[in-house]
Amino acid sequence: MAGRQLAFVIDLNKCVGCQTCVVACKVDWTNDKGMDEHWWMTVSTMPGRGYPRDWSEMGGGHDAEGGIVLGKVPDLDDYGGSWEFNFEEVFLGGRSATERPPLAPVSRPTWGPNWDEEIGAGEWPNAYFFYLPRLCNHCTWPSCVAACPRQAIVKRPEDGVVEVSDPRACETCADTPCMAACPYKEIFHHGTTGHATKCHACAPRIDVGVAPACVRMCPARCIWVGFLDDEEGPVHQLVERWKVALPLRPDFGNRPNVYYVPPISPPRLGPDGRPGLDEPRIPTEYLRSLFGPEVDAALATLRAEMAKRRRRPKEPSALMDLLIAKRWPELLGPFQEDPTAREPTR
Repeated sequence: MAGRQLAFVIDLNKCVGCQTCVVACKVDWTNDKGMDEHWWMTVSTMPGRGYPRDWSEMGGGHDAEGGIVLGKVPDLDDYGGSWEFNFEEVFLGGRSATERPPLAPVSRPTWGPNWDEEIGAGEWPNAYFFYLPRLCNHCTWPSCVAACPRQAIVKRPEDGVVEVSDPRACETCADTPCMAACPYKEIFHHGTTGHATKCHACAPRIDVGVAPACVRMCPARCIWVGFLDDEEGPVHQLVERWKVALPLRPDFGNRPNVYYVPPISPPRLGPDGRPGLDEPRIPTEYLRSLFGPEVDAALATLRAEMAKRRRRPKEPSALMDLLIAKRWPELLGPFQEDPTAREPTR
């Protein structure tokens, strides 16, 4: 058990699916050879199959007695691999510019990040979807740590971050039990070195007081970072006080520390396209399958606090002030350092 626990809160009502967090993470950490399919941060359209494909059905986590459950290890088809192009033929074929073939793909994957982007579910006039950013949950009970036979994956006591601390030891592991044990499938196999890689919450940044790249780069201000025991911080307030931020798939038994403010949808429309049905467009049952039964109370709290701001005259709402985050530094928690003011590590 960590002494303190770093946590993230992501407001799904503010995420616009722009992929800025995804690109920031990719450029910083997984832009090397052998890491093509390593997307430590993804933003998927929900309902959808996600990345890797159908990750939520692959198993892993803990059973009712706390034992480790080993699920499926994603294969390249589940990730989709990368597109390959005829670079050699075009650029090294010795042909003149007028004789060169056009640049074109020679192999196409069957899946990849955002493969089913903005498809969603439902039928007209009640189609719906929302975006779900995902990263390592830095679980309180990380099954990847428990399953690692080389003690190469650790949970840092000072902040609860789960990281691959000994890549050399990891390279000697013939199997991939950490990937099988992680129910969120947020661990990847390095195609060149052979060791596991995963989101480390931008540890080299937070160690010098700089917030994770995904938090700093989000233009929608929908990601907060902070410690759960900081009672004055937004993360504690949203998770513990207001209880509107919930973990993803708590039934896996890992006690994840990435929390989500569930999406609020408009009411369903009647067959004639007019409002009037007293049901949310996003089925509450579907949200329960993602965030557990507590989502009903969270949605009720959100709606009640939103209603205060719609009244005339407006009523104050500390929760709405938190979620609006008018001051950008509020998102950064204790990691207020400017990365441009110091020599970057990456």
